Amino acid sequence: MEMTLRWFGSKNDSVTLSQIHQIPGVTGVITALDLPAGEVWQLEDILALKREVEAENLKICGIESVNVHEDIKLNLPTAQKYIDNYKETLINLSKAGIHLVTYNFMPIFDWTRSDLAKQLVDGSNALSYDEDVIKKINPTEMFLTIEKNSNGFHLPGWEPERIGEIKKLFELYQSVDEAQLFKNLENFLRQVIPVAEEHHMKLAIHPDDPPWGIFGLPRIVTSKENIERLLHIIDSPSNGLALCSGSLGANPDNNIPALIRYFGEKGKIHFAHVRNIKIHERGKFDEVSHRTCDGSLDMFAIIKAYHDIGFEGPMRPDHGRMIWGEKARPGYGLFDRALGATYLNGLWEAIDRLKK
Repeated sequence: MEMTLRWFGSKNDSVTLSQIHQIPGVTGVITALDLPAGEVWQLEDILALKREVEAENLKICGIESVNVHEDIKLNLPTAQKYIDNYKETLINLSKAGIHLVTYNFMPIFDWTRSDLAKQLVDGSNALSYDEDVIKKINPTEMFLTIEKNSNGFHLPGWEPERIGEIKKLFELYQSVDEAQLFKNLENFLRQVIPVAEEHHMKLAIHPDDPPWGIFGLPRIVTSKENIERLLHIIDSPSNGLALCSGSLGANPDNNIPALIRYFGEKGKIHFAHVRNIKIHERGKFDEVSHRTCDGSLDMFAIIKAYHDIGFEGPMRPDHGRMIWGEKARPGYGLFDRALGATYLNGLWEAIDRLKK
């Protein structure tokens, strides 16, 4: 296992590479270029990013994300152009020595929360989801609310410039149900996975967050059965999963340690997102500290499952709370994620030593 931290780049992140390097046990970052979905990532830009990271004695352990253009998800006539661009980006990343790419196939919104700064009982604030709130708000209002509460950062999937295209996208998705979306994913994977395999790239699909339909839009990466189905579209070591405990775990029917063992033993987990959530009832949860006792997920069992399968890929503490007065990109401050990384490393070390 290699402990990492998500880093959005020197122009888009309040956290510096120097600070990340000082977190015990963190050896690399998961990062990306700040480009619109569908554009080709140029090799010189990737190499410049790599040099910047390595100058701080860290390494790029993976990319999160090379975003999939909506035209691909909708399988519009223009989709082929964006699929070809995606393949070119994978080749350029491989040339730069970067061999892991995370992506998602969520329509329109990469993730959804009803509150970006809910105050928890300890005085910290965190991302939160309440289905009742979501049902009472329209997507345009959601964009404006999230922009207002983003602490000045552009959040992936919720860029303000997308507001103008939302109505059109919802109209296009009216004819797309889960079956059609899955078919469109299949078309994408059948084209990009052979290129990824040829260039020794691992593609890791991120589960839907949360793992159920939002605003009437279909969601398909939500359960063991659906994940297994998409991994069988094309059986390749390049076709894998970024297993996010907080995303899948929002549905209590998803047993995260069991999923880790099932897909991990098949070699299908390329990347691990580990975070805890407190589920109040179905459709209502808060993101909390990484400790088991603070949430609804058994973090010891999760880390033990990764240890038992011999997981060697990158892991990162996922979203953190805002603590100690920090002002940062919601979910991505320094302090709580540093605590999370240290806690997860501590669990790993304890399990490792007990086994020895």
